[in-house]
Amino acid sequence: MGNSAMVMKRQENGRGALQWWMARTRRVRHTQVMESSLPLSHSPQTPRACAGPSASSKEEFEAWFRLLESPGVGRRSAAALIHRWGEIQKVWSATPAQWAQVIGPVAAQALGAAPEAVFLQRQEAAWRWLQGQDECDLPAPRRAITWGAADYPDILTQLPDPPLMLYVAGSTAAWDRPSLAIVGSRNPTAQGVDHAKAFASALSRAGWGVISGLALGIDAAAHEGALEAQGPTVAVIGTGPDRVYPRRHHGLARRIVQSAGAVVSEYPPGSPVRPENFPLRNRIIAGLARGTLVVEAALESGSLITAKLALDAGREVFAIPGSIHSPQSKGCHALIRQGAKLVETAQDIVEEFAPDLWSTAALSAPPPPVDGRLQLMGHDPVALDTLAWRSGLDVGEVAAQLLEWELQGLVARLPGGLYQRRSAG
Repeated sequence: MGNSAMVMKRQENGRGALQWWMARTRRVRHTQVMESSLPLSHSPQTPRACAGPSASSKEEFEAWFRLLESPGVGRRSAAALIHRWGEIQKVWSATPAQWAQVIGPVAAQALGAAPEAVFLQRQEAAWRWLQGQDECDLPAPRRAITWGAADYPDILTQLPDPPLMLYVAGSTAAWDRPSLAIVGSRNPTAQGVDHAKAFASALSRAGWGVISGLALGIDAAAHEGALEAQGPTVAVIGTGPDRVYPRRHHGLARRIVQSAGAVVSEYPPGSPVRPENFPLRNRIIAGLARGTLVVEAALESGSLITAKLALDAGREVFAIPGSIHSPQSKGCHALIRQGAKLVETAQDIVEEFAPDLWSTAALSAPPPPVDGRLQLMGHDPVALDTLAWRSGLDVGEVAAQLLEWELQGLVARLPGGLYQRRSAG
């Protein structure tokens, strides 16, 4: 067997092992994602509407909204009807008896029932959000992008369960370039935050888009890194587009939209925070990207859901190794053991795709020189007394030096009286 064949075989074995491990560690919330899979795919047998504008007219928007949001219908049934008739107008031209042949009599009856006043109020509120006639101050443009429309992202059609409608605030230009999803812990170490920012910035400078979920921790750091490099970033959220969660990231969401990025949701305006929405949201994060990078993750992290969904969509999975003592590194180490690619630089990611097509000049900058005293810290969290012993200095001198480094952004103070070098050092 030649060298290239052996490499391919190892990659296949690694991918298979990773799939096995992800299946083994699946929890109930993982199952919720897979059980709600829709009968849509990018196969030729799936009719797709003729390319045209998204739901720009109120009548067309209301047709989509009623299909997707009517109580008792559900995503699976809505997708089955689109799969059968291909276009929203043809779905509503069919009779309830014809619907029943596809989705059963109960769902067909629910879809044909007259909408209640509360439903109509939700529908009107969603339309007002699209028109900018609400109190949400996310900048324009806003739109509802539907399955089959010309501006629906082609990369999402490759998912086994693509969203049928996306609410978007901002520009979709980021979808026209290769993108990487960057996800990880909501409670990262300072070094993890630095890694997320550095990878996002480097990839942005090289012409890549950055996809993440606007959550605390690694998600926010990835968005910030892309913005610092003046690159587009897309935030896929699990609430309505008018309800940024967490609230403290409202300013970040505004900056994303103002910087040629986008805030995207499958859920209509007014949709509150629901835990079950976030695993479903993760499939869109994975689906919009050519690969997913996990920066820091515990073994039970929701980021592993995104990694599994990336695999299900046929995408690459990358992971950054960390300290063997850190719980936030154990998820990444498990991914690496089971076949995810270990990466140390953004260039490691670009090389997996088409390195000749994208700029790599920004990915290979030499690291800055490191103070010899700083090297005594190593890269794991370390106590003040331990540093004093390593350096031969008294505790007071070491504490003063640590404070100086902390102010310079070279060291982070951790819970329990520990300190850790940041990636800048």
